[in-house]
Amino acid sequence: MFAWDPQQNFGAAPAQRTHGKNYGSENQVIDSNPANRRRSERVMLQMAVRVLTENATGEQVEEQTQTLVVNAHGGLMKLKMEVLPGQPIILVNPLNKKEQSCRVVRSEQPSPDYMAVAFEFDHPAPGFWPVTFPPADWEVAHA
Repeated sequence: MFAWDPQQNFGAAPAQRTHGKNYGSENQVIDSNPANRRRSERVMLQMAVRVLTENATGEQVEEQTQTLVVNAHGGLMKLKMEVLPGQPIILVNPLNKKEQSCRVVRSEQPSPDYMAVAFEFDHPAPGFWPVTFPPADWEVAHA
């Protein structure tokens, strides 16, 4: 399924978000690093998804879970299994059986019960989510 090596360096953890910021009017934070800006508007959406990946020993594993926030480029979900930044995953939408390849961007443990995992689609996929009126910036330009 995947050729993922957990020992491979997938890049450093995201930079601390406390530097490189400027404050605009009304204390609005304006991040001067383009890498920290969202590419599309986020939507709060709790939706069941199935996550497929391989663990460190190469065994295929899966977990049923819920998204917390989504956008055209990925989202945030709860996971009980451990995943690492850069690790490839596949999300399956159980409503329509669509599959979408992704990679883990960040993983944090806000609770002893689960990890909060940020993921990014390999290619923008606004149609993966059942959002009837998606934000305007979810439109994917066709070449």
